[in-house]
Amino acid sequence: MTSAGRFAPSPSGELHVGNLRTAILAWLFARSTGRRFLMRVEDLDRARAGAEAEQLRDLAAIGVTWDGGVVRQTERGPLYTETVRRLAAAGLTYECFCTRREIQEAPSAPHAPQGAYPGTCRNLDQAEIEFKRTIRPAAVRLRAAVADWTVHDLLHGTYTGVVDDFVLRRNDGVTAYNLAVVVDDAAQGIDQVVRGDDLLASTPRQAYLASLLHIPVPEYAHVPLVVNSDGVRLAKRDGAVTLSDLAAAGLDAGRVRDIILDSLGLPAGPLPTALAVFDPARLPRDAWVWPGTVRAGA
Repeated sequence: MTSAGRFAPSPSGELHVGNLRTAILAWLFARSTGRRFLMRVEDLDRARAGAEAEQLRDLAAIGVTWDGGVVRQTERGPLYTETVRRLAAAGLTYECFCTRREIQEAPSAPHAPQGAYPGTCRNLDQAEIEFKRTIRPAAVRLRAAVADWTVHDLLHGTYTGVVDDFVLRRNDGVTAYNLAVVVDDAAQGIDQVVRGDDLLASTPRQAYLASLLHIPVPEYAHVPLVVNSDGVRLAKRDGAVTLSDLAAAGLDAGRVRDIILDSLGLPAGPLPTALAVFDPARLPRDAWVWPGTVRAGA
């Protein structure tokens, strides 16, 4: 299987310019290194009817192309189930009955980083497990043997982050993101992951899980986010930030693409023009403040 990069949106609504900028960067990283570029819809939850079609339409409108068909996580349940089974057979999982509130209110385990799961259900005996099963369904957590893990990122360098007993399958039966993304990337031959730097903190968990599954760890590049004038990650509440809203304000998809490319120090025009001069080492490292007052003729 040849190497590949990817873009993997969640179909919760229309993509905004921050999402589109990350998609362009993921495309540039992949194409500049001779990789295939794949499209995966992460629709395990938060899917809105019609959102996938809107997102794919908008990506095509700014020139992002992909190889092969679109893969959807909801079509891959048996693969996730088998992975959890393998981990359980190796003694690397346990059932967790904690509610979110109980986790927040529980005292932290000694020397555990803030926010890490305190291990409340880690050592329950069988009688306790059977009793708790009568109260609520269990989530499945990884029985981690480390407290942290180190990854290398093309833009951030060496990064060490927390690894706790994170959830693999929620108590409603839905596969958790940290497991699904590792399994999907491996199954699709994805060896380059370009995504927003808000996901850097979760990357050590994923790389550690990949090591347990004997899966090669991808090359990572966590790119800066787009933020509003207050320095907060851009969201749809920030006004005209989707292609449809910007089109209503007089900015067509080509103009939005050019504004994004300019923010990256790249030439305007179809994406192959930017690809010809793309150099990751020259990318801005700070978040980009979306110029919400851009005009059609600006």
